[in-house]
Amino acid sequence: RMLSSYKPQNDVRDSYKILELEEGCSLDDVRNSYRNLAKKYHPDSSSGMADSKAFIRVEEAYRVVLSDLAAKQKSDANEEEEDQFKSKSLQHRHYLSFEGVGIGTPSQREKQYMQFRVDRATEQVLEYRQQRLESRYAGSDLSRAKDVRQSKKVKITQAVERLVEDLIQESMAKGDFDNLSGKGKPLQKFSDSPHIDPMTHNLNRILIDNGYQPEWILLQKEIRETIERLRNSIVASRRKLGEPMTLSEQKQWGRICEQFEEDIRKLNKRVDNFNLVVPILSRQMVHFSTDKEIRRARKTYEAVLEKVSASDVKENKGEEGK
Repeated sequence: RMLSSYKPQNDVRDSYKILELEEGCSLDDVRNSYRNLAKKYHPDSSSGMADSKAFIRVEEAYRVVLSDLAAKQKSDANEEEEDQFKSKSLQHRHYLSFEGVGIGTPSQREKQYMQFRVDRATEQVLEYRQQRLESRYAGSDLSRAKDVRQSKKVKITQAVERLVEDLIQESMAKGDFDNLSGKGKPLQKFSDSPHIDPMTHNLNRILIDNGYQPEWILLQKEIRETIERLRNSIVASRRKLGEPMTLSEQKQWGRICEQFEEDIRKLNKRVDNFNLVVPILSRQMVHFSTDKEIRRARKTYEAVLEKVSASDVKENKGEEGK
């Protein structure tokens, strides 16, 4: 308490010498040295070397050394924070760095960096393909022979194509194509609208003239023909059975209905494939129901019976009149 307002005047080096320490020592060493010297020089101690002036110098040196250590620890902490801040770059800083690629303005560096990424991706793809081919064909004589056959086939195909092209050019030089109708005339357009591509219309006309039909058109035609054939077949099968049906005929009719149900299930798979390729949403088709088709076949069969009975009644009346 007596020394609380006392301001030390010793130098840092002298303070370390008074505490019998060297610079760079730890805080524990400073405390231990101060404790030993205080026991030696404190006026209230029973030591023979008690001296109030020496104790004041020790107290002053202890305060100076503590302040010096605190200042060094603070400076070390600040340096560590600065190092951590420098080592951790922000995301936008990392983005602007472009991995150290390119020179010039940021926009020029960005373009160079994008080209660098494209080149690097291309190299990686080529390396991957090379490794895949090496792992697939390494040490396999059969695969090598297959490659040789494939290369020969490609060479033969290319030779045939060159031969055909040479024959076409030779025929054109001889004038064999001069007698073709429409030579020298522009291709006829489908529409005069300037918003429609004439090339597309010309290609469509060529395809149509050669009998080409899109896949969804063929599927739709096949589905309609199949359902019509199934409907006619089940009506014909019902007409072969008697009216009313016996027990054996009912069993036979049950088997016919089971087979009809299987055919409808296969037809519905074709409908699913058609809905996947049709380009127009309104042209999509719904599944066919087995129960509805069987009821329809029964109604058709009943209508046929009514027509047959009506014709028989007319014939009987005509005979009676005669």
